[in-house]
Amino acid sequence: MSQTSDLNQLFQSAQAEGILSNDSLQALNVHDIGAQIQAGLGIQVDDVTASEVVLVTIMPDDSGSIEYGGNAAIVRAGHNTVLDALLNSNQQDNILVHNRYLNGFVLYPYCSVSQAVRMDAQNYTPNQGTPLYDQTVVLLGTVLAKAQEFADNGVPVRTVTLIISDGADAHSHRASAKTVRSLVQDLLRTENHIIAAMGIDDGSTNFHQVFREMGIREQWILTPGNSQKEIRNAFQVFSQSAVRASQSAGGFSQASLGGFSAP
Repeated sequence: MSQTSDLNQLFQSAQAEGILSNDSLQALNVHDIGAQIQAGLGIQVDDVTASEVVLVTIMPDDSGSIEYGGNAAIVRAGHNTVLDALLNSNQQDNILVHNRYLNGFVLYPYCSVSQAVRMDAQNYTPNQGTPLYDQTVVLLGTVLAKAQEFADNGVPVRTVTLIISDGADAHSHRASAKTVRSLVQDLLRTENHIIAAMGIDDGSTNFHQVFREMGIREQWILTPGNSQKEIRNAFQVFSQSAVRASQSAGGFSQASLGGFSAP
């Protein structure tokens, strides 16, 4: 069976279970983005021995304005802080992590936390655009496909996803905020997914509006300023939330970032 038909099967399975709406299924057209989704799937389900799995997925912004704003080092450090928190978690063996940059580069597909690649100046030099909607669809398609793989094999799965941007969408060609919202709402309806977004202040973007239009719930919108301390704190809040999410299925989808969001 080809990889494309594998993905088709996973998405059709999700639709048959009432997870995916027709709009979301159309957005996940495997002929257009299947190869990108496939690149993130990583470890085979059969190679995971955990009785339940938590997928932690991060999409760091690698647009040029991150570098221009002097925030490249803190984004690298923030990602590595998340890995450290997960490595120190008692649930480490149940967690798989995946990092896809905002412009599509896969730093590592789903793998155990101990195998994840740390971000450094060699593998992260932000200098591209902001295809926020297009790549969020790819990212969430990857989350959904991996979660569905486990679910189809009888393994309970929960997911925690972080999207990072320091600007509004600027370079998407396929997707709109509405496309993303359809997918986000489908995932959130199952109550097994948390989708968070961090907007690093660029002085002009209303991130609450941007992310709300994408369907992100208010309690999962992080809006630090652009000081390194604020950004570091935002990553720590997400880290703690990801660890908590890996520890408890109860009230999972109702969790929040503890009122961190600034107005």
